[in-house]
Amino acid sequence: MHSMLNFSTSADSTLSGVDPQRLQELTHRSVKVSIIIVLGVMITLGNIAVLLVITSSVAGWSRNSRYFLLSLTAADSAFGLLVMPLNLWVSLLKDYTEGPDALCHVVAFCNATVYSTCMYSLATISLERYVAVFYPLQYSSLMTRKRTLLLIAFAWCFPPFLLSPISFPDGIIEVHFSTASLVCNPSYSTNVGYSLSLTCFIFFPCSIIMTYANLRVWCAAKRQRLKLRKYDCAHRRRHNVASRVLVPVMAAYYTCWTPCMAAVIYNAVSGSSAPEWIEFVVVWLPTSNGFLNCIFYFWVNRSFRRKFHLVLQRLALAFCPKLADTLGCSSTSKTHFVSGMDDNNSVYERSSSVSSTCTLLSLA
Repeated sequence: MHSMLNFSTSADSTLSGVDPQRLQELTHRSVKVSIIIVLGVMITLGNIAVLLVITSSVAGWSRNSRYFLLSLTAADSAFGLLVMPLNLWVSLLKDYTEGPDALCHVVAFCNATVYSTCMYSLATISLERYVAVFYPLQYSSLMTRKRTLLLIAFAWCFPPFLLSPISFPDGIIEVHFSTASLVCNPSYSTNVGYSLSLTCFIFFPCSIIMTYANLRVWCAAKRQRLKLRKYDCAHRRRHNVASRVLVPVMAAYYTCWTPCMAAVIYNAVSGSSAPEWIEFVVVWLPTSNGFLNCIFYFWVNRSFRRKFHLVLQRLALAFCPKLADTLGCSSTSKTHFVSGMDDNNSVYERSSSVSSTCTLLSLA
C-alpha cells in the first residue's frame, strides 16, 4: 500500500513537472497530424483519378492542354506524396529541442520548390488559355510543342534554382522546425532581401499573369454571351461556363496562397511569427489548392467526367467482370465509345486548345 502511494505521488510529480505549453503542443499535435493526413489522402486520391483520365486523350483537350494539365497534376500530387510525408516524418523523429540540421534544410527546400512549381504551373495554364481564346488562328504557331515543353520545364526547373540557397545548412538563410505548423520553415527574417525577392519572383508574377489572363477571358466570354442573347442565337439557356470555372479558380488561388505569402512577408519584415493555429492554417492552406484544382480544372468539365466514367468501366471490366455485368457495363458499348472518341480526338488534337473552358467563346 505504501509503495502504491509512492508510485502515484511520483507520477503526479512527473506530470506536474511537464511544461504546460509543451503539454498543450503535444495535445494539439495529434489534431494537426490528423488534419494533414486527411488532406494528404484527399489530394493524392483526387490527383490519381485525374491522372487516370488525362494520360490519354480527352475530347475537347488538345495535346498541349494535356501537357500543361499533367504538369499541374504532378505538382499537386507532390503535396500529398512528398511534402506531407517528409514533414510528418521530421515532426515524428526530430527532437524539438534540437537546432536546425541538414535534413530540415532539405525538407524546407522541397516544400518551397513544390509550392513554387504549383504556382508556376497555374500561371502557364492561364497563359495557354489566354492564347487559345484570343489567338485561335495563330495558336498552332504560337504554342508549338517545343514552346509548351519549354514553359513546363521552366515551371519545374526555375524554382529549384531560385530556392537552392535554402538547401544548404550554412547558406544565406536559416531554417527552423516549427512546432506550430509541423513544417521545416525558412527563417525569413534572417535574410529579408532574399525572402522578399522570392515573393517578387514567384507569387506576384504568377498572380499578375493569372489575374490578367483569366480576367480578359472572363470579360470576352461575358461579351459573347451578351451578344448571343441580343441576337437570340440560342433559344435554350446557356450555362455560364466562364463564371463557373474562372471565378472559382481565381477565388481558390487567392484564398489559398495570399495568407501564406502575407505570413512570409510579415515574418521577414517583423521577425515575428503568427499565433500557433493561424500559422498552421496559412502554411498548410496552399496544399488544399492541390485538391481544389482537381475540382475546378477537371470535374466541372463534362468531357472529363465522361472519360472518368469510361475509365471506371474499363477498370471494372478488367478486375471485376461479374460486378461490371451487374452494373450493366458492356464491353461492346465500351469498345464503340472508345473508337468513336478516338476518332473525334484526331480532330481536337489539330484544333486550337482552350483547356477546361473549351466552350467559353469562339473569336475570329
